[in-house]
Amino acid sequence: MPWAQRPQVALGPAAGPEPEVSGAWGPSGEPEHLQETWLRELYQVVHTHKPHFMALHCQEFGGKNYEASMSHVDKFVKELLSSDAMKEYNRARVYLDENFKSQEHFTALGSFYFLHESLKNIYQFDFKAKKYRKVTGKEIYSDTLESTPMLEKEKFPQDYFPECKWSRKGFVRTRWCVADCAFDLVNIHLFHDASNLVAWETSPSVYSGIRHKALGYVLDRIIDQRFEKVSYFVFGDFNFRLDSKSVVETLCTQATMQTVRAADTNEVVKLIFRESDNDRKVMLQLEKKLFHYFNQEVFRDNNGTALLEFDKELSVFKDRLYELDISFPPSYPYSEDSGQGAQYMDTRCPAWCDRVLMSPSARELILKSESEEKVVTYDHIGPNVCMGDHKPVFLAFRLAPGAGKPHAHAHKCCVVQ
Repeated sequence: MPWAQRPQVALGPAAGPEPEVSGAWGPSGEPEHLQETWLRELYQVVHTHKPHFMALHCQEFGGKNYEASMSHVDKFVKELLSSDAMKEYNRARVYLDENFKSQEHFTALGSFYFLHESLKNIYQFDFKAKKYRKVTGKEIYSDTLESTPMLEKEKFPQDYFPECKWSRKGFVRTRWCVADCAFDLVNIHLFHDASNLVAWETSPSVYSGIRHKALGYVLDRIIDQRFEKVSYFVFGDFNFRLDSKSVVETLCTQATMQTVRAADTNEVVKLIFRESDNDRKVMLQLEKKLFHYFNQEVFRDNNGTALLEFDKELSVFKDRLYELDISFPPSYPYSEDSGQGAQYMDTRCPAWCDRVLMSPSARELILKSESEEKVVTYDHIGPNVCMGDHKPVFLAFRLAPGAGKPHAHAHKCCVVQ
């Protein structure tokens, strides 16, 4: 949930006041405190990269208890639009799906786009009229986004994930033209793992297949015949998980497994992995919503690099989606305790759920300049503070507008997931 300026662009999956960025305000019920921390860390990224065009994608907007938290969403939006840190962004578009009473359409997605005052001639696509319109002023759209012609929004059908009675998963797509360069920005939220035990049963897991189906649907949708094909960035909470069976087998190579079953149904409710010697020390306990490994440092050491071999879900789309090398630790699930911002919760195996992905043609839009040491940055935000259960991830890069046109001016961009 990429960013950038000159035009430098920045894009990011991120999360809003639940911030999904993530997952929730936290069990302690401190939305104001979390918002303050979250925005401070976001503003630091903006200050560092100074994007000309900034896209911020949020999932689970309002948090798990969105009915009670929508008032905090309003405060978040007002702060973001009026903040001194964002004063140089004189144009903005905000799209919030707040219509939680509509079970058929509600996605809890929030998409924010900010344009720096130095950036001229920015246009947004009208999907109904099939033409671009110049972007001026600041506008907020909420409640029913279905009637807004400046975006496409869909919630995934119920039969994609039948065991979840009311899933909010879906996507929102907008299209932009910056310095003669057109591209789609897609805010996406894919399905989670409902049970650690089920995810462990097969490799790849059944949930992986469900996510592949939904993501494939989105990619087919944005390149269908209704509109001209353009480059695209897809960023948000993909809920990609590590291959659980392979991870457990690797972490517990020297362990023996004990199976605990429910007395009434004989259903497996817990797996306990103990060291074969060393007094049968418990290494891992696995339940539906428990993944308790005795040594959390494995997931943080060297940014979790050793675990990347188990991050396999994107490989199915290797010809359709590109991602920069990951050099940050798994983005989920972090503790929602404000004093434990760098700690993972023992609910799921840590994984890189939050990503910024792009089409092969979008990859070519990113300008690689030899005159600057770090033109492209792919990283996470707030590593040592509580940002919710997900850490926001961002991509900052320089856009080569007019892709391939000689003498095109370089612009900086930034996207945050």
